[in-house]
Amino acid sequence: MDTDVLKIDRLHVEFPIHIGTVRAVNDVSLTIERGKTMGLVGESGCGKSTLGFSILRLLRPPGRITSGKILFQNNDIVSMTETEVKSLRGNKISMIFQDPLTSLNPLFTIGQQFVETIRVHEPQVSKKEATARAGEMLRELGISPDRLKEYPHQMSGGMRQRIMIGIGLVLDPELLIADEPTTALDVIVEAHFLDLLKELSEKLQLSIMLITHNLGVVAQMADVVTVMYGGRIMETGKAEAIFAEPKHPYTRGLLDSVPNIKITQPHLIPMEGMPPDLVDPPTGCVFHPRCPKVMDICRQQVPGGENFDNGHITACWLWRK
Repeated sequence: MDTDVLKIDRLHVEFPIHIGTVRAVNDVSLTIERGKTMGLVGESGCGKSTLGFSILRLLRPPGRITSGKILFQNNDIVSMTETEVKSLRGNKISMIFQDPLTSLNPLFTIGQQFVETIRVHEPQVSKKEATARAGEMLRELGISPDRLKEYPHQMSGGMRQRIMIGIGLVLDPELLIADEPTTALDVIVEAHFLDLLKELSEKLQLSIMLITHNLGVVAQMADVVTVMYGGRIMETGKAEAIFAEPKHPYTRGLLDSVPNIKITQPHLIPMEGMPPDLVDPPTGCVFHPRCPKVMDICRQQVPGGENFDNGHITACWLWRK
């Protein structure tokens, strides 16, 4: 049995605009294993959410996938028809969006939205059966089934986020894409949400792509960490290896800018500069204008992936063989 649920191979995504072309995802390759959580991290504007939307072909025009493959169960999503992709959305691959209040339809009850999700993919299921399944899902999420009769605005932010999880999981998908799912939550609700997500992942052998800039969330949740910058992957590897011994200067910069009670240094070390303009990105390594260890070759050539132990890979000339 194939242990990989998703493979992305040399994916390129562009957004043509009036002043040029935004290269939002540039030559990205990654793999998500069955039952594992990948933390996709990086600063805002580095292509994380665009990559997540690309997997479900939800890019807003004029965004387009220009080349590469997205293999799910050995079928290339890039070459699928729209009908075939619709059969995957919510069924085999689900997505939790950043703001559940804008993702849920305010004109329909929670129960109606659950029932619609189920019956679109399983039309043979009756409305009564679908409602019963929705109630069971709410119980697992710690919410009374009586709340199915209520509307999104009648619920708290944490409860709406759990509703989004329930709608995403009610059809037993194999992959869940969670795009900044804890942004609007307070720390207590966030902790309960992450515990729930981890429990469901272990119980259902669910694979998760967790898109976030919060390294604390990644440390708690992820088995594998992938670091993006300027539309490219800078580093990927097992979470413990990334946090213990990061290889790329950008990954080190991210970690140095996060508070840590175990570190005795008196001040955080913020990275200088800003993420690149993806209409006109730097030549060579996209991080070189901000890199404290930049070399001449960094300004001239895009680095390849240097491999370390246990699948730890970094795109950095410091480690060239």
